[in-house]
Formats: sequence, structure tokens, C-alpha cells
Amino acid sequence: MVVGASAAGLAAVETLRREGYEGTLTLIGDEPYHPYDRPPLSKQILGGQWEPDRVPLRSAADLDALGLDLRLGVTATGLDLAGRTVALADGARVPYDGLVIATGVRPRRLPGDGAERAHVLRTLDDALALRDRLGPGRRLVVVGAGFLGAEAAAVASGLGTEVTLLEPAPVPLAPAVGERVGRMLTRAHHDHGVDLRTGVTVAEVADGGVRLSDGTLVEADEVLVAIGSVPNTGWLEGSGLTLGDGLECDEYSAAAPDVYGAGDVARWHNPLFGTAMRIEHRTNATEQGMAVARNLLSPEARKPFAPVPYFWSDQYDFRIQAHGWLRSHEEVAVVEGALEERKFLAAYRSGDRVAGVLAVGMPPKAVRTWRQAVATRAAWRDAVGELVREGA
Repeated sequence: MVVGASAAGLAAVETLRREGYEGTLTLIGDEPYHPYDRPPLSKQILGGQWEPDRVPLRSAADLDALGLDLRLGVTATGLDLAGRTVALADGARVPYDGLVIATGVRPRRLPGDGAERAHVLRTLDDALALRDRLGPGRRLVVVGAGFLGAEAAAVASGLGTEVTLLEPAPVPLAPAVGERVGRMLTRAHHDHGVDLRTGVTVAEVADGGVRLSDGTLVEADEVLVAIGSVPNTGWLEGSGLTLGDGLECDEYSAAAPDVYGAGDVARWHNPLFGTAMRIEHRTNATEQGMAVARNLLSPEARKPFAPVPYFWSDQYDFRIQAHGWLRSHEEVAVVEGALEERKFLAAYRSGDRVAGVLAVGMPPKAVRTWRQAVATRAAWRDAVGELVREGA
């Protein structure tokens, strides 16, 4: 059984079939849709370039060929480890021999964000509801200048919406990408007419907009709350599995015998970086879904899940690409190009090793070379050399 009809869940069921599993294969999803791609929601769907029929990851015929017991629009409500059953909201108790948990995350909320003008951006329905409210003459406040909030602000601005982007940190995304890159992203928002305000805290969604902690009302017709997410582990409480910042898993992504976690919900030990991590990025979901399926099928030949994490973000006229574990960085060095031109490659140091690389507007070959340095845990001075003195 795979709980979560997500990119990770789809990768798991496809890999199980591809690797020769011929038994009953149940895929459970809480949305009524076939598995679909989420990155386009804040880009092509929100911007109107795509319609909903472009986001499914597989056709109905492809899913039929997998021979699934496909249960959509139903939520998992409990897990009995000893009895090896999953309880569903429709009253069913479904047995399993092996279980993949890929239930993803849900958006964090603000007080008052249940109001009609308040939006989150996680599902296809979320994106369509917000899209209908954007355009010339409309005012949008985006709370949170992380990657999701920044992408939505860029798209809304491009549609002619008046956008205010609110961020509590002094520099957006600084813990993840460093202050220099964060300041570059700040300038990009300003250059495209977005009113980015940093160092401000939103207390609640209110009538007419959002209210800051100092009582100021920032007026808006619509509000997008993009302040992070919470792993969907509530249905696992009391099951005996270890829950923290997600479903706690070992280096094989195993949470218990014959139970594995994959995708946004899973926090596992990545031996390549020697640390536990939970990654909310599309590529990791697919790779982890494939890896846990293989480990589930061949327990005697299990392999640690040790990827080089990858993510991308499209904002305005540039694409950000990053490989590695940037959040652990202690130093950043621009090794090619220039931040001011929004065409550069920056390397990230953790300890004495290259921990990651981030590129904007650089050719794929240059990025691949530095990805290899991350994958091999290259020594910082060997990879960066004298350029280390330009770090910040």
C-alpha cells in the first residue's frame, strides 16, 4: 500500500510494478484527482499559461496499466502497525504487507486566514481559486518571501496585479541561500515593481488585508499565506511510529519494519551529508519514492538513500537552480559570473567541504561540474581555491 497519491507515491507504485511486484497494489489519495505535478501551480497554472489538464503526471490509461486499487478522495485516518492495516475516512480498514507513507505537507495558517479573501497555495484547487482573483486593478498581499511566496509574487506582478510581499526576516531566504543571494532576490522584486517589506510580522488576516504585529493594516483585495508547511503526520499519531518534523526514518528511509517514508513528509538520515533532512522539492519526491520501493521489495539488498538534493525556482526572467544541502552552509563564494548581473554560480561551504552550489542564468555544463563536487564531498580549498577569499 502507498498512502499519498503524490509524485512520491506515484514513483513508488510505478517502481514496484517495474521491479516485478505482481500482487495487490493500493494507492490512496485525499484529493479527487489523479497524481499531478505541483511546481506548475505557482507558475504556469497561476499565470494562466496552463490549464488543469496539463498537470497530471500520467494519463488515465497509464494508471490503468499499473493495475492499481486506486482510492482517491479519501483520507487515511489511522495506522495499526501490529495489525498491518490503514484506516480510511470512509470507514474502510485496508490491510498491507508493505507500506509507503507519502502524505506530503499542508500549508501553515495565520489567524483569520479562513476568510474569503485569504488563500494558500498547495493544491490545484488553491491555484485556480487565486488565479481567478488576480489581474490589473487587483491588490495582492503575499505573506512570506520564501520560494513559493516569491514565485507567486512574480507571477501576480506579471499579470498586472499590485503586489506587496511581506517577510519577517531582514533578508529573504538568507538561511537557505546566504545574505548576498538573498539581497539579489530582493533587488529583483523591487525592479519588477513588487513592494517587498522585510522585518515585518503579520499578526492576522483582517478585513481589508492583513494586520501587522504593530497594528498597521496593509490593504489588499486578496491575501496569499505562504509561511511554510506542516508534515501530514496527524493520522499516524498513536501508531508507534516516531514523529517529529515529519515521519522519522533511518538512512534507508525506513520508519519501521516494512514501513517507509517518501517525499515531503519524510525526515531521514542522509549519509552523504551526515545529517537528517526533510526536503520539500519535486525531484527528491520522485527519487525517494523509487528508492523506498526498491528497498521494500529487496530487504536483503537495501541501499541507503543518499541523494544530492536538487531544487529550482522560476522568478521573473531567471531560473534558480541549486544542488546540495545549502542550509548547513558556513560560507558562500561566487565562483563564476556576477550577482549584480543575475548570472552567476555560487559555491557553499560546510566545514571544509563543498556542501552545495546555486546558479542563476548559467549553462547546464557549469552547474553539472559543481554538482559533482558536491556529490564527491570535495574539499573546499581544492574546489574553490583562491576564490574562497571572495566569500561572504
